[in-house]
Amino acid sequence: MVNRNDKPSQGKPEVARRMLFRVALAQFLGMTLWFSATAAGPAIASEFNLTRSATAWLTMAVQAGFVAGTLMSGLLNLADVLNARRLFALGCIVGAAANAIIPLAPAPSAIIVLRALTGFALACVYPPGLKIAAGWFLDRRGTALGIVVGALTIGSAFPHLLAWGAHAVPWRGLMWVSSLLAVAGGCVVWLTVEDGPYVSATAPFNPRAVLEVARNPGVRLATLGYLGHMWELYAMWTWISAFAGAALLARHGTESRTGSLIAFAAIASGAVGCVAAGRWADALGKARIARLALLTSAACSAAAGFFFGAPTLLLFLFASVWGFSVVADSAQFSALVSEYSVRTHVGTALTLQTSVGFLLTLVSIRLLPWFAALVGWRWAFLMLVPGPLLGAMAMKRLMNHSSLIPHH
Repeated sequence: MVNRNDKPSQGKPEVARRMLFRVALAQFLGMTLWFSATAAGPAIASEFNLTRSATAWLTMAVQAGFVAGTLMSGLLNLADVLNARRLFALGCIVGAAANAIIPLAPAPSAIIVLRALTGFALACVYPPGLKIAAGWFLDRRGTALGIVVGALTIGSAFPHLLAWGAHAVPWRGLMWVSSLLAVAGGCVVWLTVEDGPYVSATAPFNPRAVLEVARNPGVRLATLGYLGHMWELYAMWTWISAFAGAALLARHGTESRTGSLIAFAAIASGAVGCVAAGRWADALGKARIARLALLTSAACSAAAGFFFGAPTLLLFLFASVWGFSVVADSAQFSALVSEYSVRTHVGTALTLQTSVGFLLTLVSIRLLPWFAALVGWRWAFLMLVPGPLLGAMAMKRLMNHSSLIPHH
């Protein structure tokens, strides 16, 4: 257990790497809560006779709760006023408790409310986790946050792997396993992680912090890029399993659990993308690499229809390439915001960025199945193309504004 009376080690590389590993592990464990109900969605829908629209709310409720939680946290400066480690641990425990009650819920409405509460709690996990990692790195912050978001990505994908490999396990068991993992994540941060030297561990409440963040031109452009990225990301993650299932059915004439495995590959491959993009971004520029990832994922959204009904291996490879690119830029938007923000506002800026981004995901997640009903799953992902293209334009503007010097 860390001695809280000791001052944090001032950026020693070996200590920083150890703290990064622990934060990344905790993010992986905590974020298994996010897609646990999505992976269990078919079983829940079957038991409660849910429509496709109602099933979509198993994911959308988490997004809505997360938006509400991040908005409240941002307005109150919680990620800066409170210690990020304690906030992270609290979010894991509350989210795990809400998730663990879902198997006992008597009706779909109760499940959706509990999913929203889970998302609300995760607002205290994701942004504080990024702040903790940013506090230990300055020159290599892109790589560090890439590793943390990569761990989050694997955590989000993990329930799909369980759904594929343990299909005989009741969905209630899947939910309880994810809750136990989240509690473990909270314990890792609470007991073994220190505060880093490069951001303020705590700061006084500033009622003008939100306005000061919004007026920062570098933060605004990074957030615009993030919005384009988020329009695509969670809609793809949520519906790639349905797309893959429909594609396999079109080719083989029978339903297959392989759709869950393809969904796992599409999401988990993003972990590799996050780490690789982080290393490239530290060498070549964060905005430049984010723009390249946005253009690549936009091309994949446009090309998805051409892989519909393709051989399983080819579909698997396409999903992996798309998954690699669709989230590779995520950590770089967070790194850019953390660099352009003053150190006492880093937590608030990261929280507000994620809040508006996840608010947008509610729209794209809900619209995609509606669009699929109009044009079919083959061409449904065309709806996502404008988001990353607009995000790439914002990154081009940020690259051209050399006068926007980040605050270190």
